[in-house]
Amino acid sequence: MSEPRPARWKGLYAVTPDEPDTARLLDRAARVLDGRPALLQYRNKLAPPALRREQAGRLLAACRAAGVPLIINDTVELALELDADGVHLGGDDGDPAAARKALDARGPGRILGVSCYGEWPRAVAGAAAGADYVAFGAMFASPTKPAAARASPGLLGRARRELGVAVAAIGGITLARAGEIITAGADLVAVISDVFDAPDPGARAAAYRALWRGQKPVPDSRPFSF
Repeated sequence: MSEPRPARWKGLYAVTPDEPDTARLLDRAARVLDGRPALLQYRNKLAPPALRREQAGRLLAACRAAGVPLIINDTVELALELDADGVHLGGDDGDPAAARKALDARGPGRILGVSCYGEWPRAVAGAAAGADYVAFGAMFASPTKPAAARASPGLLGRARRELGVAVAAIGGITLARAGEIITAGADLVAVISDVFDAPDPGARAAAYRALWRGQKPVPDSRPFSF
């Protein structure tokens, strides 16, 4: 068992939507970055490789200017090619230990995250392989992945106590629901729609950030979910 240690990041983990229009994606991301998320992940499951490379590269420049780390979803090769801040691997996206080695070869401080769904053994293996954070979900019903299996909130607290890495939660999280997920043990809440589709994405991101300052933001009236 690892000794618990303070998480390196706490706050909103903003994840981009599947947006084919690069200009629109950059505009939406810029608004979110105004709200100072802890991390931003580039995720576009529908884009061909060339578009993914273009979008990720331009997002990286925006993140650098904002001082927010950019994580690339799915592919360590693209993260390395662009010199991004890290990579997030799903269950079928390769070996976390190999990704850790490749990231470390580029220098210290690169971020590795792994999806654990609702499976504790994945979290243990990811932490052992050198992941900086483990992500559990779906925590709630999610329109992005409506068939996703649900994860128990109890996994968040257990991971915090036993693994010594940051703990992320994903799936169906809204501003109104985020507090209970943070109380359960999440250091990071990963959100797409509730931030990117909000009337004011920057204000929405800032409202999430306020949760970690002990403030109680007032949700706007329009419901969103990941």
